[in-house]
Amino acid sequence: MDKYHKSAVDRSKGAAADPTGDGGTQTTKPVRQELDLNQFLPYRLNRLADRISGELERMYSERYGLNVAQWRVLAWLSHCDDLTAKKICAYTNMDKARVSRAIRALEERGLIYRSPSPQDQRIHDLHLTPESARMLDDLILDAQAWEAELMSTLSVEEYRNLLNSMSKLERQLNRMGD
Repeated sequence: MDKYHKSAVDRSKGAAADPTGDGGTQTTKPVRQELDLNQFLPYRLNRLADRISGELERMYSERYGLNVAQWRVLAWLSHCDDLTAKKICAYTNMDKARVSRAIRALEERGLIYRSPSPQDQRIHDLHLTPESARMLDDLILDAQAWEAELMSTLSVEEYRNLLNSMSKLERQLNRMGD
């Protein structure tokens, strides 16, 4: 059994088995459960994601005057046509207020514009402006170069395995949520 699965099984048992070695005849205090955050995947992934996001935000802010929410809106608009604020919320896992603030700021800078949806006039589709499209050409190259530098510590196989493992965990989360 590998280290992770063994430690997960050990943690699930809940208490130490006969810590005194006397067959359980002495009364002992229950062993308090501990969580080593450095071995707890959700904590490690969240911490890594926060660090990556913070470093990228620094670059976006210094070079382009954007925060993370604004970058995500622009990135999704460069990736998909006819997006609404509601779809961006779903795709980015950002709350409605954060997406709204990002959209308003991008509109004020002339980087996006809204148009009534042909399917439903109550809904507005969001679009890039020519200025934001030019900005994104540079920004995406910068983001890809930054990612390449971060990933340079991994072999091609390690990188592929990382992406495959992440996909497996996402699928498992989907199954667990059903």
